[in-house]
Amino acid sequence: MSDTSTAPAVSLFDPITLRGVEIRNRLWVAPMCQYSVHRLDGIPTDWHLVHLGSLAAGGAGLIVTEATAVSPEGRITDRDTGIWNEAQTTAWTRIVAYLHEQGATAGIQLAHAGRKASTFPAWGTAEHGSVPAEQGGWAAVAPSDIAFGGYATPTALDAAGIVAVVADFAAAARRALTAGFDVLELHAAHGYLLHQFLSPLSNERTDEFGGSLENRARLLLQVIAAVRAEVGESVPLLVRFSATDYATDGWTVEETAIVSGWAAAAGADFFDISSGGNVTGVQIPLAPGYQVPLAQFVKDNAAVPVNAVGLITTARQADEIVASGAADAVMLGREFLRDPHFALRAAHELGVQLDYWPGQYLRAAWPA
Repeated sequence: MSDTSTAPAVSLFDPITLRGVEIRNRLWVAPMCQYSVHRLDGIPTDWHLVHLGSLAAGGAGLIVTEATAVSPEGRITDRDTGIWNEAQTTAWTRIVAYLHEQGATAGIQLAHAGRKASTFPAWGTAEHGSVPAEQGGWAAVAPSDIAFGGYATPTALDAAGIVAVVADFAAAARRALTAGFDVLELHAAHGYLLHQFLSPLSNERTDEFGGSLENRARLLLQVIAAVRAEVGESVPLLVRFSATDYATDGWTVEETAIVSGWAAAAGADFFDISSGGNVTGVQIPLAPGYQVPLAQFVKDNAAVPVNAVGLITTARQADEIVASGAADAVMLGREFLRDPHFALRAAHELGVQLDYWPGQYLRAAWPA
């Protein structure tokens, strides 16, 4: 057994390599829905180029797109981005090329909203909940015909529908590689379709996709295997989990750790640990870094690499999470919205000299 007691601590700005893809630091951009496809065709726009591009110029390591639908019916709203056709793939190609030009690693979150599909966007309208058919809404699908909160009741997927979902994820993964993405993430969190299958609160099936933990995890594992077969061995594959439903008899962090181990065996490489989103009326213990213990539990119990996310807002806090070994990387959302150049500022605050300041901004680099 080797002695690791003197191994140097990992820091926020150390690179990390996943399946041969080197990411320049461990300060990553979490997927954040923009609801900005106003033509309703799933094609990313100049907004997405500027939004994601500014984060790349600002020094982030891995930039993961918003939840990008693998099929039209898999969109959360009609303003979501998609990657189910060639026009969308072509539009993503331009954006990915710019991220690469700025030295960032480009990731895409592949998603299906399940019973939370066909809803009004979070901004730009005063309406909430499911969009009626007469206003352009569509029928949502789910593991069981159980509605989320006050949303419309979904249709339970039949066997053919489940096969189609797996095929849609695999096809989307192939298109993502065509667009140039380096890293793929499967969205199995926040009450969307893959999470709905995992949780007994949203999955009451009595077939091979419901009941036991093995059955409830079956769809996710089939998607992982199909995506891995489609993209080969060189592409890193992340899975985002909600580690707990925060509800009695719901999905738990212990189950998350078990399924993370199974997912790793099926071909996943890294686990993005969030929480909640599958049921309403729960108390979430919001506080700085409140999800870090969940990430650390999964890392320790499944022996898999993880990142932490959730109210991580300062350079020192982010660095301490990584240096302590609680997580192998951190993802930030709101802080990157407040300051797209947070990574450059964090490096200055931590006394780290970076060689990837944009040349156009060098006059602002520290020291003055």
